[in-house]
Amino acid sequence: EPVKVGGHAGIEQWDGQAGPGNLNAHACMKRALTLASSYGVGAVALRNTNHWMRGGTYGWQAANAGCVGICWTNTNPNLPPWGAVEAGVGNNPLVISIPREKGHIVLDMAMSQFSYGALASYRKAGKTLPVPGGFDQLGNITRDPAAIESTWRPLPIGFWKGSALSIVLDAIAAALSAGNATHQISKDPLYETGLSQFFLAVSPVTQPALRDSVLDSIVDHLHAVEAGEGEQVYFPGERTLTRRAENLAQGVPVDPDIWQAVNAM
Repeated sequence: EPVKVGGHAGIEQWDGQAGPGNLNAHACMKRALTLASSYGVGAVALRNTNHWMRGGTYGWQAANAGCVGICWTNTNPNLPPWGAVEAGVGNNPLVISIPREKGHIVLDMAMSQFSYGALASYRKAGKTLPVPGGFDQLGNITRDPAAIESTWRPLPIGFWKGSALSIVLDAIAAALSAGNATHQISKDPLYETGLSQFFLAVSPVTQPALRDSVLDSIVDHLHAVEAGEGEQVYFPGERTLTRRAENLAQGVPVDPDIWQAVNAM
């Protein structure tokens, strides 16, 4: 279990003791929420932890508690910094959540245009990416997910901007937690351990009704913008809410290959 190793007022430093990443992350966001209830803002820097699985979970956790949540993790080096031909920075997922009665606004994104999980999903479905997502063996930008998986050269979001954002997220998490930076983590994804993470919770001073009127107007404006042919404009997290309702009603879809492997155990 994670243990507190330092801090003052609304910011604390914790050590995950190499425990399960999702349990450590849930505990540290919970602690940030507790600090926010006392100080208005609560922050927890966590070191020596493991993969937190779906990062958006902790954004939803904060929003469900009525707080704005911001959190991120560093990763093993799996993304080339802009201008490089080998991986040197992480795809460092970033999560930002905003509570809203009609459905929370939750951003959950990696620093790569497509996460490795998304690349695998497109490849297994026999689909090309909707937009370029990385480089092939010849150094050409491609929409072929398998080609990108083979080179380990996905595109950073926003090209050099995503590369820079990856670097500063890594620097903040490692510096505030006194933990490992990306370059100190094994490149082998099977040994991606000793990660550094940061969790921030903000308790809004705006009354919920006024807050929601502001947020609803933003969502209504987005939905009113003219969409392209066959397209629809969503706010961050909207498709997750729709998918959750469908899964609760119809059951959770499972990859047949994975299901077959589980049954064979």
